[in-house]
Amino acid sequence: MVVTIAILVAIGLILGIMIHIVNVVVPQKVKGLEKIEKISNLMPGVNCGACGNPSCFAYAKILSEDSSYLSKNPCGQVLNNEENLAQLEDLLDISINTKEMSRKSVIHCNGNSEAIYDYSGVNTCKGAAQLLRGYKKCPHACLGFGDCAQVCPVNCITIDPEKKIAVIDKDACIACGLCPAECPQNLIELVPAQAKVVLLCNYQTLRDLPGREKCDFGCIHCRKCLKACEFDAITFNAERGIPIFDSVKCTRCGKCIEECPPHCLAFFSGVKKAPEPVTA
Repeated sequence: MVVTIAILVAIGLILGIMIHIVNVVVPQKVKGLEKIEKISNLMPGVNCGACGNPSCFAYAKILSEDSSYLSKNPCGQVLNNEENLAQLEDLLDISINTKEMSRKSVIHCNGNSEAIYDYSGVNTCKGAAQLLRGYKKCPHACLGFGDCAQVCPVNCITIDPEKKIAVIDKDACIACGLCPAECPQNLIELVPAQAKVVLLCNYQTLRDLPGREKCDFGCIHCRKCLKACEFDAITFNAERGIPIFDSVKCTRCGKCIEECPPHCLAFFSGVKKAPEPVTA
């Protein structure tokens, strides 16, 4: 019995010594982890994905290695928190121009898509999207149940009572990134606050569904807006089948808006409703 106890005590002492040696020799933290943790603590922690990363910690890791990433993929919630922003500047040793990095949410939908059946399921966009991608003619249309409005912390999203689509108050939007992550139709995008022109459509030809089509005011991919632009401010995203606008090069001349056959382009400052469809 005594021998057994002595053996157990000896084993315990040996393991204790080994643990102590490991604690002394092996670093307690991965190199750079402390800085990443400090940056991560300044993040909102909601893991919305608006910055293009799966989590705030992943975003913080990239910033710790490349501070210029912040200007390309800013976090709206951090930009609206002056205290955290000041600490982030110190940690990254940079000066942050919030005006240039500011973003706003925009909904790529005109709201002119007609209903093709009566939906009587759960009154959420996520619920309605489960059945044939929604009850509207366009499978990429806003479904209007307000999932985005429910998560907006500043209540800047309302539902148009006539068109049954979400409408965002650009001036009140703080670009928190919660609404884009909530939309099952992927209609909401964070664009530069200085954007001049936006596309009010998200119809993607690569995701056509049999028997479904865009509304009368959906992008027809004619590329007339590209030809009308004299400042090379518009490029065409072949993968999504839609035009992309460069807010820096754009002069807000409005020629692309005038040339657009389905009238699905609009000035971002005060997005105007498209004209009503002409009936025969």
